[in-house]
Amino acid sequence: MENRKKGGMNPAAEDSVDMSLTGGESRHGESPKGRSNKSEGCKRIIIFTVLLLILIVLIIGLLFGLRTRCKDEQYSCSKSRCGETSTPTSFFCSCAADCLDRGACCTNYNKVCQGKASWMEEECEDTEEPQCPPGFSQPPVILFSLDGFRSEYLERKTIKVPAIKKLKSCGVSPSYMIPVYPTKTFPNHFTIVTGLYPESHGIIDNRMYDPSRNASFSLKDKEKFVPSWYLGEPVWLTAKFNGLKSGTYFWPGSDVNISGSFPDKYLIFNKSKDFEERLYTILHWLALPKGERPDFYTLYLDEPDTSGHRYGPSSRQVEDALKRVDKIVEMLMDGLKQMKLHKCANIVLVSDHGMEESTCEKAVILSNFIPNTDDFVMRTGAAGRLMPKDLSVYNTYDYKHLMDSLTCKTSDQSFTPYMKENLPKRFHYAHSPRIGPLNFYTKAGWQAGLVAKDVYCSGGFHGSDNLFRNMRAIFIGYGPLFKFKTEVEPFENIEVYNLLCDLLNIVPAQNNGTHGTLNHLLKKPIFSPAFPMEVLGPYSCPFKTTSVVYNTSCNCDNMNKTQEETLNQRLNLQSSEVAATNKSNMPYGRPRHLLPGAYCLLYQRDYVTGYSMMYRTPLWSSYTIQPKDLSHQSTASSQQSSDCVRLDPRLSDEYHGCEIYRHNPNISAGFLHPPDFSFAESQPDSLLSSNLVPLYPNFKVIWLYLHNIFLPSYAKGKKGVNVISGQAFDNNFDGLVDSSEHMKWNTGIAFPTHYFVILSSCKTESELPEACEDSLDVVSFILPHRATYEEICTKSPDQRWFEDFLHLHVARVRDIELITGLSFFHDRKWNMVEMLHLKTYLKTFPENEQ
Repeated sequence: MENRKKGGMNPAAEDSVDMSLTGGESRHGESPKGRSNKSEGCKRIIIFTVLLLILIVLIIGLLFGLRTRCKDEQYSCSKSRCGETSTPTSFFCSCAADCLDRGACCTNYNKVCQGKASWMEEECEDTEEPQCPPGFSQPPVILFSLDGFRSEYLERKTIKVPAIKKLKSCGVSPSYMIPVYPTKTFPNHFTIVTGLYPESHGIIDNRMYDPSRNASFSLKDKEKFVPSWYLGEPVWLTAKFNGLKSGTYFWPGSDVNISGSFPDKYLIFNKSKDFEERLYTILHWLALPKGERPDFYTLYLDEPDTSGHRYGPSSRQVEDALKRVDKIVEMLMDGLKQMKLHKCANIVLVSDHGMEESTCEKAVILSNFIPNTDDFVMRTGAAGRLMPKDLSVYNTYDYKHLMDSLTCKTSDQSFTPYMKENLPKRFHYAHSPRIGPLNFYTKAGWQAGLVAKDVYCSGGFHGSDNLFRNMRAIFIGYGPLFKFKTEVEPFENIEVYNLLCDLLNIVPAQNNGTHGTLNHLLKKPIFSPAFPMEVLGPYSCPFKTTSVVYNTSCNCDNMNKTQEETLNQRLNLQSSEVAATNKSNMPYGRPRHLLPGAYCLLYQRDYVTGYSMMYRTPLWSSYTIQPKDLSHQSTASSQQSSDCVRLDPRLSDEYHGCEIYRHNPNISAGFLHPPDFSFAESQPDSLLSSNLVPLYPNFKVIWLYLHNIFLPSYAKGKKGVNVISGQAFDNNFDGLVDSSEHMKWNTGIAFPTHYFVILSSCKTESELPEACEDSLDVVSFILPHRATYEEICTKSPDQRWFEDFLHLHVARVRDIELITGLSFFHDRKWNMVEMLHLKTYLKTFPENEQ
């Protein structure tokens, strides 16, 4: 009885015990023969049950097999279908003898019914010109997206995608394509078809809130169809405005009445539509008569993204999903081949982003740091945004205080809160009211949520920094207009829109891409890029022979008038000396100024300055350093030497001075050209008012670290490094140089929001920068100039904190051009395509490869 109370015995077990105690008779008086008959009956029941289960499994398998076979026959030919006289209405293609004439064949008709080689069975073939069938005066362009296809999938040996790999090997492709930030589906797909950053085209996330409309956008809500969410001009509209037709079988935004228009053919997104049905619709559109037939097509498949989210990027299910999409690529190419379009159509195969593994170990839960989580709403993930639940205080809420409460809470914190204007400029993710004031940046592999249930502990996610390896997308260009069997360097997806327009031979709308950047992908580019014209050349700022006029704000107590005049004479360079400093310190030409505003060039033996009379400050400085020149460097002298500065005799007193640095404790003086990079006799040439820039004290630590530690280390092993550094002004954080009304002034001079640095060296390490005939190795940065840097949680003696900060704020040269109004490398003896590649290149670092 004790066992029964504890639940240790079930009734059957109790019966068996009782039987053993009665010596062969049960307590109910059942005989051994009766027990034997009952046992036989139980055996029969068990056998019957097992057989029934086996039969059910066989029936289910048979039904599934029949369903699979039926589905296969909907979309493909079999021997039994070849020569059919009628095609079931539920089938999407025909295997009849006249299907080729009608443009209605299944994609494998030629192989199964005619015995001809499929596209996969033939070798790659290069064609100089498009070979189109009658009726195709212009090669069609097909933009094909595989959602969530991370570039690493093409490298993994266990993943079998033969059709995609053949397309890649026969066409032109980079090792990866860089998506925009955040690495989400809607933002990136709309960027691909507009050439705009999310802050410009308005779709800043898959879910977002617009305070100006007090409306929320999500993929599952009817608000998604409201046109005002979508800014810019997608390529199907550009085509329409140029007299061409478009057909879109799904693409974010294609089912929305943007600018009062839809694509000529489109469908509202329906995830349940078979991939094969989507493909055959495209092929049927291609078979339409001229006048009805689109010129531009989009095709979208939501795999491997769906499987990646559900099971994770390393799962068998993702591998199966990749086989499915590869089969669709193969079917597309077979279909084009049967229609004699495989040497006519140009295909652009892309993905929008990659995929990262989700784990609870790499999840940040904000409720661990803020107690009142019920007061907030968070956009969970790798690119989180936090806002108050009470939307009536959205515009007045103290986000800065909230940010401070979440900053540097742990050592080596895996997430960093940022006010949106302080995010790295390379993201171009600030200038939109839909981007919330408070954003979260997470390290590779990490995600953030408000509470534990918000984050995913299995499966996959995306949205992280667009330089992270697992966020990288794919690009493959294939067709008669693309180069044959060509590999190129990675590029950003903002450049794809211009390329699509070039393939269609139409003029693109204004966008954030740099037209001509992808010319090297094409056999015969139709667009010829050129350097922009300078608005105004430099003024002359000649050396003044009059005696020194002392400015009390710029002086050196241990220097008399005669000594100062002697030093100033060093600035009176002869024409041969000007030519020499031009060659050595501006080997690729002076920066061109694309905006109005008087400036002049100031020549010194060790550097050249572009000085703005309008802003009363040096805008940029260019110089070349060599390792041998840094052996004398002192880490202390720069800081001390700012107390001994002379007025530049080449500038009128009204255009500059030292007042701001003498009377404002919140601003320090810094040098664009560090005096320590010169030998002793030349150092006074840098101790000039024209070389002074305003620095916040906290930024001065970064500035000195850059020049005293990082640059000497970077220059090691190189024959020489050309440095162009300067100020940038972006107070409205749109990534563009400020107009005069947005400029911030402090005690009479323009005050920068950022400082930029461009480092150029020859890839052939034995060559000097001015003698470099090989490619250049260029890395550039846009460093935020702020009073405080809450995100830097430690300033340890080693270099790690600085390099983390520097690498985060890496930028393209093109980004610097936009934020400064300058244009670089005009005198470099390269063709424009190489130049544009140099300007749009975005450097990656080892931590991005993790």
